[in-house]
Amino acid sequence: MPRTYSKSCTRSRGETVSPAQRITAEIIKRLEEGTRPWVKPWRGVPSARPLRACGIPYQGINVFWLWLVADMCGFASPYWMTYRQAKELGGQVRKGEKATIAVFYKSYTKEVEDPATGEKENQARRVLKSFAVFNANQVDDLPVRFRPAPPVQPVAPAGQRDELDAFFAKIPAKLRHQGAEAYYEPVADRVTMPPVE
Repeated sequence: MPRTYSKSCTRSRGETVSPAQRITAEIIKRLEEGTRPWVKPWRGVPSARPLRACGIPYQGINVFWLWLVADMCGFASPYWMTYRQAKELGGQVRKGEKATIAVFYKSYTKEVEDPATGEKENQARRVLKSFAVFNANQVDDLPVRFRPAPPVQPVAPAGQRDELDAFFAKIPAKLRHQGAEAYYEPVADRVTMPPVE
């Protein structure tokens, strides 16, 4: 079943802004909306580092950018791939899905001859390119390894939650059920646990 995503998740055909301008504009937009895009909201699933189709983790700005896009669009899979890679894996990008960008950056030196003097010198060169990628959630018929496993819902024995709540009622620490992790906060003297559901 095709999903639709917000306009900010998509890349317009013939887009002429540079990758740096696009990423900067999205970050500024989030900040103006009152959202710090580098803070992960609690969604009950850990955010894995963005991965290429081959399983190699992205680096640099791609990590931050693809996390941001995945959050904006609601993608659960950490895998990103080009249209060609999806085809090679036996998948098909769903009709109407829009790509986002991933950035390729390389810095190198090249020996260049000065036309006036004939002397050779090393010049620093930089390459910045973007390429279109899709999240595995936008592609049908991929191998199962590209889909995150649904969280396992353990079945608690009857009355176990009541026992835990009774235990915590006997100690002075506050108890709350929220998020996806269990931890103790000494300053607030509070125990946080995920909801039983």
